[in-house]
Amino acid sequence: MLQKLFWNDPYLSEIQAKIKSVEGDCIYLDQTIFYAFSGGQESDFGTIGGVEVLEAMKEGTNIRYTMPSGHNLHVGQEVTVKIDWQRRYSLMQHHFAAELILELLYQELGSVEKIGAHIAQDKARIDFFWHENISTLFPLLLLKATELIEKNLPIKSDYSDMENQRRYWKIDGFAEVPCGGTHLKRTGEVGQLSLKRKNIGKGKERIEIYLDI
Repeated sequence: MLQKLFWNDPYLSEIQAKIKSVEGDCIYLDQTIFYAFSGGQESDFGTIGGVEVLEAMKEGTNIRYTMPSGHNLHVGQEVTVKIDWQRRYSLMQHHFAAELILELLYQELGSVEKIGAHIAQDKARIDFFWHENISTLFPLLLLKATELIEKNLPIKSDYSDMENQRRYWKIDGFAEVPCGGTHLKRTGEVGQLSLKRKNIGKGKERIEIYLDI
């Protein structure tokens, strides 16, 4: 089974790994720090064996890495896996900011239903069914989020089901949330955030999250 070191230590930016199999332009590793798009969080950018990764795609509990044609990587080869650390850290910051806002929404509104999310390097967004202009809640959401950020609380991330690779993050006294993304160590790493509302259709709302980092 692929060892996903981005869960054990999401702050790693370079490791050594071995190529387990090669299928044309696609390769598979024995262990990785290179996150593949999942749960709305974009994939990492980086290289394997000095070759740029074109795409990282989940395949069940494995990850397929698509490389350029003629990459010359082979089974059994020891390779250096490097990720763009600045991008990874920004993704983690925006990811947790979005998770924080969403959890506060649940706590305030109760029955809100999330219908989409996307975490990019420069912003995050969450979409949900709601019948009113959500921006009326922004002052409260920002107040509560800022309180949690300024307390610089520890964020625990672990398995809820190791066999099926299900994970969660938790802040004691606040929430425990199922999530398989990469997570910060402490809330204070998020920094200052701002919110923008978009109406994406009748009965649907979008919150865009921006960070001053």
